[in-house]
Amino acid sequence: MSSQTLPAQAKQLFRYLFEQASLGIAVEDLEGKLLLANPALCSMLGYRENELCGMSCSEFANPEDSQNDWALFQQLRAGVIDQYSLEKRYVRKDGAQLWGHLNVSRLKSGNGGSSSLVFAFVEDITERKRAEEALKRNESNYRLFVAQSSEGIFCQELERPIPVDLPEDEQVQRILHESYMAECNDALARMYGMSPTDFVGKRLTETLDAENPINIELTRDYIRGGYRVVDRESHEVDPQGNPKVFLNSMIGIVENNMLLRTWGIQRDITDRRQAEQARVHAEQALRESEQRFRLATQAGKMYAYEWDIASDMVVRSEEYAKILGLTGVPTSETRHQFSSRVHPDDLANFNAAVADLTPENPTTQISYRVLRPDGAVIWLEKSGRAFFAEEGKMLRMIGIVADITERKLAEVALANVSHRLIEAQEQERTRIARELHDDFAQRLALLAVELEQLHQDPPNLLEVIRRVGELQKQTSEIAIDIQALSHELHSAKLQYLGIATAMRSFCQEFGEQTKVKIDFRSHDLPAPLSPDISLCLFRVLQEALHNSAKHSGVRHVEVQLWGASDEVHLTVGDSGAGFDSEAAKRTQGLGLISMEERLKLVEGTLSIESQPRRGTTIHARVPLSSGTHSMRAAG
Repeated sequence: MSSQTLPAQAKQLFRYLFEQASLGIAVEDLEGKLLLANPALCSMLGYRENELCGMSCSEFANPEDSQNDWALFQQLRAGVIDQYSLEKRYVRKDGAQLWGHLNVSRLKSGNGGSSSLVFAFVEDITERKRAEEALKRNESNYRLFVAQSSEGIFCQELERPIPVDLPEDEQVQRILHESYMAECNDALARMYGMSPTDFVGKRLTETLDAENPINIELTRDYIRGGYRVVDRESHEVDPQGNPKVFLNSMIGIVENNMLLRTWGIQRDITDRRQAEQARVHAEQALRESEQRFRLATQAGKMYAYEWDIASDMVVRSEEYAKILGLTGVPTSETRHQFSSRVHPDDLANFNAAVADLTPENPTTQISYRVLRPDGAVIWLEKSGRAFFAEEGKMLRMIGIVADITERKLAEVALANVSHRLIEAQEQERTRIARELHDDFAQRLALLAVELEQLHQDPPNLLEVIRRVGELQKQTSEIAIDIQALSHELHSAKLQYLGIATAMRSFCQEFGEQTKVKIDFRSHDLPAPLSPDISLCLFRVLQEALHNSAKHSGVRHVEVQLWGASDEVHLTVGDSGAGFDSEAAKRTQGLGLISMEERLKLVEGTLSIESQPRRGTTIHARVPLSSGTHSMRAAG
């Protein structure tokens, strides 16, 4: 090839590269005016070539970035530097803004000096910048969530990595004794009465009883689950020596078959466990009281009676005087005389009980208080049966009266404990609705781990964009799930919309979430229902629908809410798998005990009609007037 043809070919090659390059290329003079612009730069800025040529670079640059660019350009023009590069924002002809990576160099002259021409290369980095900004926002949101969460969030490092193929017992001991707190939020430190600065750096054994079998088993489950565990208890002691019970969810970070660290969520459930223990003790006390009652009846703490209607004379067995603390009083006296010993608040029901007895309904039972001569108040439970003449006139009544004072006192104690426990449960539900459920906290922790990995070792631009999109989708799904859980758990609708509207709204939302058709009907409801009754029935509905969706195997449920005389009724029925209700109660399954305890607090009752493969109907009844006996008797 001759030397004469080389410049022509070089020019042709330059022109080809200039026209076909994907980078924006411009030739400028020393005043910063464009002399040439390739198609890529024209497309990037939205101008035609004849429009760009003659324009100053500052005319399509973001004003905030132009000053720095111009200062460097002045150094280039003065010969202080030969080239420079920077990232800056450009404004397209249509007003849109983009990011570009700019490389500027001064063209050399033939004799080795500097010419009056400047080359500029611009790479469009808008997508990369957006990905970086999205990553920063996600990191900022994660840090904000961790700082403001009421759940304890932590990272525990190991003094040295643990090979995952070590024997299980050795791993358990090393995890318990070689872990230390690398990072935690304020909520976790407060659980121990400390601040994060005091807590970080502490060994796990300074807050955890490493020899407690429960904590050893938790660590075993963590290892067996592939260094992942959800909602498991640990037993610890705070700096003041108080025993604490925590609920933990954890995930381990494993690289090259080595366990490096553990991320986790921790929730303090000490108060809840103490309330549950108090309830167990109260139930045990009630069972013991009932056993004592049975023994007492055998020992004579009950008496028999017979009432002659015509003479009003009541004849009682000899235990009567002992139970009522009477001396010198005959065992036979009129019913009118006995009524003077009935507590004034119970007298109206006591006297009105006879009116409810008919030949079709001759049996009755009633509990009432009696004033003893020594000033003590005792509870009696009377069961009786009336006998009628052919024309329907009552002739006499016979029955048994038992002293149930101890049982009543035990029931009051249990009701108080149950009330406190349910209040604690409601507070916890509201807090979870307002903040986060463990599942969401765990998912966010996993999201944080992925963000940390992406930040520390970013892949290529396309992979960054793809992974950021996945993380954005996960964040959106978590937000939607949190909102759904909040709607389910929050009972504020009862206060503002009333029970019928709140139940209808819940049935609709629950049906959409579970793909179950729920037919809700209500009628003849008194207005307004008390807050306690409304909340009780609302919780029974939630529990019953959850049970049906989980166990019935059908996709159709019928719910009815109505008022009748002095009661309000709620039924939830399906035609699904059904179950043995008595067996379920004995095993405390399906939340039946919880529903019964709630109803007891408002003097309500729960009945269950269910058989295997023949469907289930839950029926709750609640009296409208608190403290009014719905069952009456004479005696």
